[in-house]
Amino acid sequence: MKIAIGADHAGFRLKTAIVDYLTRQGHQVEDFGTMSEEPVDYPDVVHPAAAAVADGRCDRGIVLGGSGNGEAITANRHAGVRCVLCWNEESARLGRQHNDANMLSLGSRMMSEAEALRLVGIWLTTAFAGGRHVPRIRKIDDLDRSAGQ
Repeated sequence: MKIAIGADHAGFRLKTAIVDYLTRQGHQVEDFGTMSEEPVDYPDVVHPAAAAVADGRCDRGIVLGGSGNGEAITANRHAGVRCVLCWNEESARLGRQHNDANMLSLGSRMMSEAEALRLVGIWLTTAFAGGRHVPRIRKIDDLDRSAGQ
């Protein structure tokens, strides 16, 4: 799977660990930055990562910041992106099963590296349940289309 990743300065260290994890798992990673702990505005790295998922250059994406909130908000501005902010195993599992989330947002100040890697693993391996959730996803996608995105 090809995965876009982007983090602000608060998420830089955790991003590095996740890139290593993904690479060891055999995934191809496109890193949109940042490349240091120097301050950066999260939209500058999240917008290109989300665009890569929205236009199909990447299958999924992961974005990171201090809380993950702003990163999720930014990613979800892109039509076709369904970015979930996850904080525990159940939120990661349900984000895939019920929401068919193609992007994951994590807060590096909210969890340990080990927990973050567990969440990434769950999110990557959990399948979309389909069924009753399909019409809901279509309503989200229809809103994107009607807004001209």
